[in-house]
Amino acid sequence: MAYFILDSCIGCENCKTVCPSQAVMGEKKLLHTIDGTVCIECGACGRVCPAKAVEDSFGLVAQKVSKENWEKPFFNLETCMSCGICLDTCPAGALSANLQRVGNRHVFPYLPDEAACMGCGFCADDCPVAAITMAPRSALPQEA
Repeated sequence: MAYFILDSCIGCENCKTVCPSQAVMGEKKLLHTIDGTVCIECGACGRVCPAKAVEDSFGLVAQKVSKENWEKPFFNLETCMSCGICLDTCPAGALSANLQRVGNRHVFPYLPDEAACMGCGFCADDCPVAAITMAPRSALPQEA
């Protein structure tokens, strides 16, 4: 099920701007809609809505969250098996891989530009070894 825009939408276009799948449609200052066949349920639209006009698939109204408090991935490189699933699943293309350990030929994921991350958590959800934790950057320990 997709997210849904309520009648309280003010047409600010924040949701349209942040949507990685271009599921949000509408004109400035008019009620917007979300195409449920295109929506990937990342929740970014709800986190940027100042009018609290986005409802999730459970009927709960999404709350606006300032971008600096969006959750970001923390990678436990001791657990990570460098499979690349997180890189493939990121709808924003925000993750990259890099050699991060001297003497180890495996590449590990990292977030080169925190602003590119939408905080959807798909990378953590799809990680087969639970090596990714999502939390606001201020709450995360230093990466291993």
